[in-house]
Amino acid sequence: MRVPVIRKNIKFTPDSRRVVARYFVNGDERTQQMVSRIMMLDEKQVLETLEQTLREFARRHRNISAIFFRHCEKIKDLIEAMQIDYEAMSLDRKMLIGSYCTMEYAIESAAIFNPSIVEDFDQSGLELGEKRVIISFRATGEGHISSIVFRRGILDKDNNLQVMKIGHNIDKAEIEHKSLFNKERFLLKLSEMHTQDKYIAQIMQDLPEEFEFAVLKSMVNTALSDPSIRLERRTALEEIIWLADSFYDLQFKHDSDITERVIFPISESESRGIEDARFVRFIDDDDSTRVMATYTAYNGHAILPKLISTEDFYTFRVMPLHGIGAQNKNLALFPRKIKGKYAMLARIDGVNNYIMYSDRVTQWNKPILLQEPRYTWEFTQIGNCGSPLWTAEGWLVITHGVGTMRRYCIGASLFDLDDPSKEIGRLKEPLLSPLEDEREGYVPNVVYSCGAIIHNNSLILPYAVSDYSSTYAIVDMVELIDALKKSK
Repeated sequence: MRVPVIRKNIKFTPDSRRVVARYFVNGDERTQQMVSRIMMLDEKQVLETLEQTLREFARRHRNISAIFFRHCEKIKDLIEAMQIDYEAMSLDRKMLIGSYCTMEYAIESAAIFNPSIVEDFDQSGLELGEKRVIISFRATGEGHISSIVFRRGILDKDNNLQVMKIGHNIDKAEIEHKSLFNKERFLLKLSEMHTQDKYIAQIMQDLPEEFEFAVLKSMVNTALSDPSIRLERRTALEEIIWLADSFYDLQFKHDSDITERVIFPISESESRGIEDARFVRFIDDDDSTRVMATYTAYNGHAILPKLISTEDFYTFRVMPLHGIGAQNKNLALFPRKIKGKYAMLARIDGVNNYIMYSDRVTQWNKPILLQEPRYTWEFTQIGNCGSPLWTAEGWLVITHGVGTMRRYCIGASLFDLDDPSKEIGRLKEPLLSPLEDEREGYVPNVVYSCGAIIHNNSLILPYAVSDYSSTYAIVDMVELIDALKKSK
């Protein structure tokens, strides 16, 4: 007999009105041609064209003129190569050039899916039985480029979710890249990425044990400028920058609402998207808390597992994960250490669930096989649906299984608190399967989650519907734990 699940009547759907102002260029030659045309305008024409643009777009973005100026700065070298005195140009002309280097991108026009949910840091001003929560989503737009967006809401004593009003002036973060690297760890990650040693050996051996990003980038750019460079060497050198560019901090403005903050692909490693962030509220040994998430960076050819961390949802630190256990998708961090070590779930082979332990939250090796497909609805593969949840009876892990016709269902397992490699129980039937009205979408026949919480002794399970929209369900924890303990 299946555990009863109550689907809530709420739906998060794509909203094409939510746009970001994105940097846009059409190649050096066409960009220089465009700049030449703008330079032929007198100042009056420049101002008239700029004012018309601002009238049409200023209310759609936060400080669009500053965005235009930043985008013009990005092509400063290109402009100066045309023998134009960049510093002598008027601010209006720079902003106008920047407007031609800008495009709107609808971040969630195609889908808003694969949600995870965490407690908000601020739980003040609530009534008994209420909890303020933050829900993250994978949002996709044109070209299926993925980013992370947020919603804030309050769960009441009956587990009904009141979602706060959504802002529409989307705010992209200020970015600060890491400047100093450890050579030994950097080389290890390149090895894990299968970057060919023979093409990078010369550059890496010329670097000190601690090297600066600017020095590395200069050396790589010099090597790439060789017109006779072979494709294999070019690819290897580009992967060096790809990795170094993957360490950065994000800072959002404090006058932005959380619904207006989007974590959009920044580095080359993420150029085709940020996928399936699994957020969890982590409690450290000193009882301090922070929110962390694993996610998959994708550049159209390769994936790079990464970790993101925040203490306020304004500032985020982003870094790659290392080790032979950080080689695939589906990583999920435990919400606290186990016997003094960080713990992580993974699916390193694409089929089975694994568990790993580490002294460092970014270094993962020695994966231990945890679960293999057992039931027909998970014969293709089994994986996690977010970070494990602590209960007095054991670690509750929400899983997903893929069966016939590539149908995704959601299941549940229970593991020992002190030794999570020991399975206490596992549901024989799915906890959640796609209903008839949940089967249609970008990817049919899929229900999927990236993280749940427990509230009012109920499992609060947000989930995606066929990679298009999202909703949530609730499950009574007493019934669920009882079913898991009887399932062994």
